Amino acid sequence: MTTANVGAGVRLDVGRRKVLQRRVRLVAATIIGYNVLEAVVAITAGTVASSTALVSFGLDSCVEVLSAAAIAWQFSASDPERRERVALRTVAFAFFALAAYVTVESVLNLAGRTEPEHSTVGIVLAATSLLVMPFLSWFERRTGRELGSASVVADSKQTLLCTYLSAAVLAGLVLDAVLGWWWADPVAALVLAVLAVKEGRAAWRGDLCCAPGPGSQAVDPSCSDGCCG
Repeated sequence: MTTANVGAGVRLDVGRRKVLQRRVRLVAATIIGYNVLEAVVAITAGTVASSTALVSFGLDSCVEVLSAAAIAWQFSASDPERRERVALRTVAFAFFALAAYVTVESVLNLAGRTEPEHSTVGIVLAATSLLVMPFLSWFERRTGRELGSASVVADSKQTLLCTYLSAAVLAGLVLDAVLGWWWADPVAALVLAVLAVKEGRAAWRGDLCCAPGPGSQAVDPSCSDGCCG
């Protein structure tokens, strides 16, 4: 049976590799579909409620779509490894773009004391994502690790970031609704910015130390910063 090297010397047969690649395409399509819906609802509800965290949550969903689309594009090729570096750079830039926007908007809202209105829709959406996203992230990360794909693992971290943001947004909206802490909303958004920069750097490092080279099936075993999971 034909095999290929992955990870730290593990042998993966071609049949199994094809199964995993189909799983990547499936989870990428699922993430894109869910996040398109999430973005529309979050941005609409956030605009109505003047919620920076909720609008940022919707924009994070757009970034998720971009990141997952890069993975879908990578694995639409007959040799996905050749597109690994481009996909990783796309994921990293998506993180950085999100961090920049959220930081600017949050600082402006804190300086101007912009108070968001109560948003039941936003609370329900954040709570739903808090349940859905961890499973999608776990499934994608597990698949990416078995494949030895740094880009898939990086995208799973983008999905996991959505889980963290869901918790931050939910906390901000609830604190504002219950205690009137208007500042909790932009502060929650700033938490996202910090996490986005951290994961963006990890994705960028993954491009250098964990991504298989063109035509290669192996992840560099010298990688030690955890970017491959």
